[in-house]
Amino acid sequence: MPTEFTGANAHQSEHIHDHAHEGLAADLARIEQLRVGRRRALALFGSAGGSALLFGCGGSDGTASTTATTLSTSSATATATATATATATATATATSGTCTAPSSETNGPYPADGTNTSSGVTSNALTVTGAVRSDIRSSFVGSSTATATGVTMTFTITVVDVNNGCTPLAGYAIYLWHCDKNGAYSLYDLPNESYLRGVQVTDANGQVTFTTIVPGCYNGRYPHIHFEVFSSLANATNGNFARLISQFAIPAAACAAVYATTDYASSLRNYNNGNNSTASDNVFSDATSAQLAVMTPTMTGSVSAGYTATTTIGIAT
Repeated sequence: MPTEFTGANAHQSEHIHDHAHEGLAADLARIEQLRVGRRRALALFGSAGGSALLFGCGGSDGTASTTATTLSTSSATATATATATATATATATATSGTCTAPSSETNGPYPADGTNTSSGVTSNALTVTGAVRSDIRSSFVGSSTATATGVTMTFTITVVDVNNGCTPLAGYAIYLWHCDKNGAYSLYDLPNESYLRGVQVTDANGQVTFTTIVPGCYNGRYPHIHFEVFSSLANATNGNFARLISQFAIPAAACAAVYATTDYASSLRNYNNGNNSTASDNVFSDATSAQLAVMTPTMTGSVSAGYTATTTIGIAT
């Protein structure tokens, strides 16, 4: 099974946060509070928290920030900005009056986004023709057209602007990738394969939909999906201008059901070997409850029928 760390400080290398952003933002907020009053200070503090999310993507040892960006807005404003074709998830988020940016996380050692090397046919799948696709279950780089098997998952992600009333962000590109049912990553553990990777561009509702499989579990990590958000498809093909790098956690109920099947036998062993809790995971453990809520998609369905996953994430523009 792959592990997302190397060397003696294994778990620390997967996920290192720069808490200096948070301390500086707090100090600035207190100074401004004395100078121009509480209302102005809180506004500037929110701006500082949002800016901590904007950084270039790094390698497996890259720094990351857990600064939360949560914007509250009125139900009337949010409803006005949602379109008639918005999904139930987007509507629920809007009417709740808040939108939250996920915590920033490492892109891990298997990104294939041009930020590190690969043992496979490319180190940057984003520049390859065919990377922009909704169904990411088949390989598209090189000669292989193999399809990753497993329990089907249709994943819809809505991207909204935390700095502008939680309005949908159209034209943003999301790069999504994860391991297969056995915990192996294409282009690295499986150098001839390129499946379970792909890019989609958000529509007028700020939404993208990927068809994939429920990822497996390997030792050292809670089951997860990596993603990077770019302000445009052009920026996505470079791999160095991500507005957000983070990860999604697979809900525990779905993990228990899927891993009980024969196809996911190795994942079940790994899951039960101390990798079944986000609270002890070296990536998800320090996310706030609000961040973890949007980083854990809502999943409905079954092993036989497949699963539908939805979530809404905020981006600080």
